[in-house]
Amino acid sequence: MLIQADGIEKRYGGHRVLRGVSFSLEAGGTLVVTGPNGSGKTTLLRILVGLAAPSAGSLRVGLDRARLGYVGHEPLVYRDLTGLENLDLYGRLYRVAERRERTGMLLGRFGLWDARNHRVATYSRGMTQRLALCRALLHDPALVVLDEPHTALDAEGGDLLDQELALLAGTATLVVSTHDPARVEPLATARLALGAA
Repeated sequence: MLIQADGIEKRYGGHRVLRGVSFSLEAGGTLVVTGPNGSGKTTLLRILVGLAAPSAGSLRVGLDRARLGYVGHEPLVYRDLTGLENLDLYGRLYRVAERRERTGMLLGRFGLWDARNHRVATYSRGMTQRLALCRALLHDPALVVLDEPHTALDAEGGDLLDQELALLAGTATLVVSTHDPARVEPLATARLALGAA
């Protein structure tokens, strides 16, 4: 198993966010995480990528964090840089081979090529989300963790993301939290429904 979670719990003071969450996911699988607002989806994904620690339980992720791509609620891009500068920076940090070619390919695929030299501060929320997706995929990660990735995307952007997820399914391991499970259900090899804590 690439990911094995056993009895994951998370508390913030007296407030329990996650209670006894267990799941496993094989390499190349797709886990779809659903649940209402406040059910702990974001918290679980933050624990999975190492941005938070569980209060109890155990989690094993069988790969180096450098092989992980993550899109959360914050896009993690620099607003004062252009889209191209952002991806060039991340490409250098991850030592992406042929980063200029990969950057151009992703900007084109996500419909951002014409805006590549514009500062991210001028991007719409949907364009910023597309750039965040490019950033997460730039280094060809083996594990892609996406927290509500369709948020702020227009119909075209949502369709582009659906196509990208279909391409990734089976080659990369995917963990996707969503309020719209029908979009990713065809890709699911495992499902996790969280209830309100």
